Amino acid sequence: MSGFAEDTGFLTIDEIEAAARVIRQRSPARPRVGLILGSGLGPLADHVEDAARIAVKDVPGWPTSTVDGHVGEIVIGKLEGQSVIVMRGRAHYYEGYSMSRLGLPVRVIQHLGVKTLILTNAAGSVNPEFNPGDLMLITDHLNLIGMAGLSPLRGPNLDSFGPRFPDMSQTYSRPLRDLALKVAADSGLTLHQGVYICLAGPSFETPADLRFLRGIGADAVGMSTVPEATVAHHGGLDVLGISGISNKANLDGNTVTTHEEVLAAGRVIVPKLTALIRGVLGRL
Repeated sequence: MSGFAEDTGFLTIDEIEAAARVIRQRSPARPRVGLILGSGLGPLADHVEDAARIAVKDVPGWPTSTVDGHVGEIVIGKLEGQSVIVMRGRAHYYEGYSMSRLGLPVRVIQHLGVKTLILTNAAGSVNPEFNPGDLMLITDHLNLIGMAGLSPLRGPNLDSFGPRFPDMSQTYSRPLRDLALKVAADSGLTLHQGVYICLAGPSFETPADLRFLRGIGADAVGMSTVPEATVAHHGGLDVLGISGISNKANLDGNTVTTHEEVLAAGRVIVPKLTALIRGVLGRL
């Protein structure tokens, strides 16, 4: 499937099972923790031991990213003693996929038996106190595009995963957040806390956009994560979300934001993110 082909269909159990079957054929492991790595954050997957690597293009129905910094690889193995499945990169709504299709990777790892999902992303700062290279623990999100009707749960409900009307008041696991804060404190890492807001993209925000987003309570903004968190929470996974701050809030219009800047910030963020996630996995 090309990232430029429009995709408007809803997921079916048969599609989820078909994708899971291919992954099982390539690795006998039974991962318990899933990780999705955002723009420029893929090098964390290099730390996985005894790794089986699967190109996402080989998995039927899997949304393939066309964006630089998203390798498009599934890595299965061990990290800090935990059996993990790592998605090295993700696809996005702006690439032409439906929200339902973006939920396929999460549905597949749920089907494989994963119980905990760690979501990471590169995000722009909306909070003027955050700087490029910082980490932000996601305490909650604003699903602006979901409020407008673009929900990954739209369409027939998959009753075997979760209810038709899931409560989203505790999407990000408080015990996992507390654990991440303890790991950060013990490791000497600065870990901000805040609200992540998901926009459709692919354009970066105008200064007026950012002032509006700040006014409604956002601390960081991006173009991913919320659809995956929604699907994961619907299916009963414990979710931990971490944003790597890639660029400073352009509230006055005096700077220009580029994807190259995002990738460059990722190189600063990766060592901090690696230390934090490995610490969390080691204490689960």
